[in-house]
Order: sequence, then structure tokens, then C-alpha cells
Amino acid sequence: MSFLEYNVKVTPTGLSKVFYYNWVLALLLAAAASVGFLMLYSVAGGSFSPWAEPQMKRFALGFVAMFVIGMVPIYFWRNVSALAFGASLILLIAVEFMGEIGMGAQRWIDLGFIRLQPSELTKITLVMVIAAYYDWLDVNKVSRPLWVLIPVVLILVPTYLTLRQPDLGTAILLSAGGGVMMFLAGVHILYFLVVIGAGVGVVAAVFASRGTEWQLLQDYQYRRIDTFLDPASDPLGAGYHITQSKIALGSGGWTGRGFMQGTQSRLNFLPEKHTDFIFTTLAEEFGFVGAASLLAVYVAIIIFCIASAVRNADRYGSLLTLGMAATFFFFFAVNMSMVMGLAPVVGVPLPLVSYGGSAMLILMMGFGLVQSAHVHRPRSK
Repeated sequence: MSFLEYNVKVTPTGLSKVFYYNWVLALLLAAAASVGFLMLYSVAGGSFSPWAEPQMKRFALGFVAMFVIGMVPIYFWRNVSALAFGASLILLIAVEFMGEIGMGAQRWIDLGFIRLQPSELTKITLVMVIAAYYDWLDVNKVSRPLWVLIPVVLILVPTYLTLRQPDLGTAILLSAGGGVMMFLAGVHILYFLVVIGAGVGVVAAVFASRGTEWQLLQDYQYRRIDTFLDPASDPLGAGYHITQSKIALGSGGWTGRGFMQGTQSRLNFLPEKHTDFIFTTLAEEFGFVGAASLLAVYVAIIIFCIASAVRNADRYGSLLTLGMAATFFFFFAVNMSMVMGLAPVVGVPLPLVSYGGSAMLILMMGFGLVQSAHVHRPRSK
């Protein structure tokens, strides 16, 4: 066989795709989800209901969805990227008129078989459409102002609709994920420096305007900032969540109090112990070792995504994989920062671990796209 024959690019077909599946990544996702099952069992007082059992069923459904999506050729997902993004925008707009209200926010649509949060879906479709845009765009045009403006609009529209719900956490993830996609596509760094500089200027102006005639925020909004910077200033009010979270984190020590022995969660001092603050339950029961172990699984997931993207000669598949890795990173980075008091409490769940239906299913669908890019990437014959 000649050298040229060895370098012919092919993609697997039929049932042979199963052998090209990234099974290590799938096992890492299952490992992270298993931590969630364990903690949901614990916070329910040693019972699979009401949280662990539904979460296990959702993960099983999500795993099947990931497998099926991964078996579909990546060119199909490239072709429907704009359609999927448009559908998610329609759902976001629909939330304004027919969305269900929960905990003071209007974020969900009841589809009967599932209570869907369209903003979660938009995190994935935004990555898809930006990857498709830069796959279509000539590389020499990536940093030209007109061609930079288009993805900026694609990012700002869903971010604005999400902020109206209001959902600051998801809005941050959307804008950060979209920005990373632009950076990975090769947009000149000068654009990002301008945005960062403008952001720093706005923050400085907000603080400088306090107590003046041109004050930019309301007094209660400044009080929220004060509480974030010093939770002890209002330990029974706005600072209660983060104060109890820090107590739980600190009480775990190196090895933790033991499974189902966490006092903060068992005595219900810890708020939202099965959703946004589940990481503190893990840290209290299994200590630094348990928390670091989960973080290591998360990091391994990202490493395998990056390795797959680097080896992928298909621009769309590579950008899509890196975009999903970045979105996943922002998920757990914001949540962990939030519960440790390093960032404001913005309501971002811990991926694959926090209790939640649409977040779990949509994240697994996103990793299905990663699997599709991995399975169908061009390979040497």
C-alpha cells in the first residue's frame, strides 16, 4: 500500500462508529453524575426520593440521547445549527408570554413531559451557530469589524432575553461562552481588550457614583454588593446563603464528616442543598479530598474534549467541541466560585450533580454533539 493511500481521509460508517466512540469521556460523565446521585441520596436523609431516583432516570435518558446524537453525522448538526438556534430564540421569547414563574423568575415552559428551561438549550445552540458561522466564514475575514458584529449580535440577543427573566447566571454563561468561541475562532485580541477595558470602566463608574447626584444604581443594589463583599454584614438576610455555605465548606476539613453526617445539610441550615449549593454538601461530608476528586473528574472531561478538538481537522467539529468544553468549564467554575463566596450568588447549578431535569438532559445532548464531532472526524485510512 502506498504512502498516499495511508493519508486518504475517511470517516467511520454504520455500526463501526461504536468503536470510534469516546467511551472514556462517557465514563467520566457517568462518574460525575454518580457523585450527584450519591449526594442527592444523602441530602434526602438516605432516600432515593424525591431527588436521586428522578435524577438517575434523567441521566439514563440523557445518556441514550448522547449516544444517538453522537451516531448522527456531524455535517447534519452543522446544517441545522441556525435552525436550532432560531428555535431556542423562539422559546426564549415564548417564556415572556407563557412561561411559568418559580422563585421569583419566569424561566420555564411546561411541555407536559418536561418542564423546559429554554435558556439552558440556548447555551448549546449558541455554540452550534457560532461554530457554523466561523466554519462558513473565510479565515481572512474573521477580525474585520462587519464580520465581528454578526456573532456579537448572536450573543447579545439571547443574553438580553435571558436577563429579562431575570437569570443573571445563565446570561453570564451565554456571553462568556460566546466570547470564548469568538476568541477560539481567531478574532483579534484587541476586540477583547476593548471589551474588558469598558467593563472595568463601568464597574469603576458604578462605585464612583455612589452617593452622588449621578448615582448609577439604586441603594438596594449597592447593599447587595456590600453583602457580597462582606456577608457578615447581614448574616440572617442577604448574606445567609453564603455564610452557611462557608460554614459547611470549612467544617468538612480534609476528609469530611462522613457520608450523611453533614450537620449543615442534615439540619437544613444550608439552603438549596440539592441544587445550587450541593457542592458544599459534598465538601462537608467528604472534605477537601472529595471536593478535589470531583474537580479532577471535571478537569479530565475538559482535557478529553480539548484532545479530541485538537486532533479534529474539521473546523466546525473542532470549534463545537472547544465551545462545549468552555461552556462546561464556566458551569462548574461559576458554581464553585459562588458557593465559596468568590462570586455573587447567581443561581448556576453544578453540572451533572445538582438536581434538575432540563439542565441535565440538555448538557448530555451537548456532549452528544461532542461525540458526533469525535466519531466523524476525518481519519487517515
